[in-house]
Amino acid sequence: MTTPATERLVTARFAIVVASGLFYFLGLAMLTPVIPHYVEDELGGGSIAVGVAVGSFAIGALILRPWAGRIGDRSGRRVLIIGGSLIVAAATACYGIVPELWWLAIMRAIAGVGEAAFFVGAATMITDLAPVDRRGEAVSYWSVAVYGGLAFGPALGEFVVGDSRYTAAWLVAAALALVAALLGLATSDAGRPPKSEGHVSLINRNALLPGTVLLLGLIPLAGFSAFLPLYAEDLGINAGPIFLLYGVLILAVRVLGARIPDRLGGKTAATGALVLSGTGVGVIAAWDTLAGVVVGTVILAAGMSLMYPALLLLAFDGVPDSERAAVLGTFSAFFDLSQGVGTPLCGGVAAVTGIRGAFATGSVTAALGVVVLRRRRAAA
Repeated sequence: MTTPATERLVTARFAIVVASGLFYFLGLAMLTPVIPHYVEDELGGGSIAVGVAVGSFAIGALILRPWAGRIGDRSGRRVLIIGGSLIVAAATACYGIVPELWWLAIMRAIAGVGEAAFFVGAATMITDLAPVDRRGEAVSYWSVAVYGGLAFGPALGEFVVGDSRYTAAWLVAAALALVAALLGLATSDAGRPPKSEGHVSLINRNALLPGTVLLLGLIPLAGFSAFLPLYAEDLGINAGPIFLLYGVLILAVRVLGARIPDRLGGKTAATGALVLSGTGVGVIAAWDTLAGVVVGTVILAAGMSLMYPALLLLAFDGVPDSERAAVLGTFSAFFDLSQGVGTPLCGGVAAVTGIRGAFATGSVTAALGVVVLRRRRAAA
């Protein structure tokens, strides 16, 4: 694909994609504190049930990710943005129709399928619109949409749900996904990439090792997202401001430090991200006070702000433009796997040791991620 002639990164087309993502992730993230309480209060489930409800979304997304990459390379990114957000809107609106865990898990899995399509389409379009030497910066700006939603979504969710207005929460989240679809109508593909010669594998090998590191590095986030609302309740604090702090810090680092992954290189930036992320959840696990949660959240946010852009740069290294969506589809599947495996894993540990064990589990997996990444560095 031809790189845009101008070196300007943030254009109107770029901003529309980011705006679509912001509305989409706002609707997605507003359910972060809602789902655990819905499972416990309305469905009568415990920690493992919370893990199943949260993780089923990621399982649905995991199934479609590689196929979404192939569709994006063959049919364009726009169809994924529009179609994916419409699927998410429809499934989310149906969450509460049957008040049973199995129904919620199925609807969450269907929404995950839509999420896979939307994310691959939007994230690949962002890299299409960026100069080659500024793709890390482009991904950082794109993630403003992701973490903007994460910053403000949970507080919105707690406001909408109130005491038990779960139906209202489902409908508001679905409406935000519809807004993302409408903005998607205003996007346009940046031209079709050249066709690859020969057969292109559904699973792109270039993304496997960076994706494995991503999986291990995001399990801390899986435990944090799923179990912080319950942990905060045990400590007598409100989880909304903590999620807001996390999201705002992510936004600050992603905007002010957008060039960090490009300048440090993917390997160095990713190593630092893993160390910080593991330390952050370790502090939350060890220091069971408001101060411990705040300090741990700050450290975790610093690590998570660098992890995805740094590892995506490694995944894109040496990949032709005609396979970029396939790489992103394979790579981002590990994000879903981290949530689909990580949330039940953290939930299982929490069921045996208490909620603090969920955070400690993430600290261990982040350390394993450093080991895997160092092995790659030694072999490179």
